[in-house]
Amino acid sequence: GASWGAPGFGGIEDILGDLFGFGDVFGGARGGARRSTAQRGADLRYDLEITLEEAAKGMTAQLRIPRLETCDTCKGSGAKAGTQPENCSTCAGTGQVRYQQGFFSVARTCHVCRGAGRVVKDPCETCNGAGRVEREKQMEVKIPAGVETGSRLRVSGEGESGMQGGAPGDLYVVIHVAEHDQFERQGSNLYEAVPITFAQAALGADIMVKTLDSEDKLKI
Repeated sequence: GASWGAPGFGGIEDILGDLFGFGDVFGGARGGARRSTAQRGADLRYDLEITLEEAAKGMTAQLRIPRLETCDTCKGSGAKAGTQPENCSTCAGTGQVRYQQGFFSVARTCHVCRGAGRVVKDPCETCNGAGRVEREKQMEVKIPAGVETGSRLRVSGEGESGMQGGAPGDLYVVIHVAEHDQFERQGSNLYEAVPITFAQAALGADIMVKTLDSEDKLKI
């Protein structure tokens, strides 16, 4: 999956943290506070090819989406049933390890718990401590009439499950309209090549032409 969300900045500390791997600098006020470990689930992309007829009329597509979902056994904690994750002893549950460099107070992400602040001593056997398992979700998605190649439909909350209580991501269905052997589409119009005889062109005629779902009379 891919996320389209734009990251935000929380001031000079976050900027320095991104550039140099620091957390808090100059003894920031956040020093001893535990960081939020909730992580939003990843967005997913599904490429769906439909026919020109389906694009013109709209349809309901049946999708099968492989994705990571919260483990039912451990409820996403990653710990074996009857146990709970424990505070990381290295960072005392803060998710950061603080170093003193001269008059700078620098905090880096804890390398043991990777910033989570908690570690799983006895992992869940179902998800092996990950807190999520891969499953295939079947769902229906309504495709509106008139979609074009490149149209993107957002299905809120149907991406991968979040971690540590984070919100789920979204599903983006990207439409690809297959080429038609008879019609050429330009915007909302269809073009069709119809051969006629010299006499029909010179004298005029009524001919039958095919449309997407039937035939219609056309006066030449």
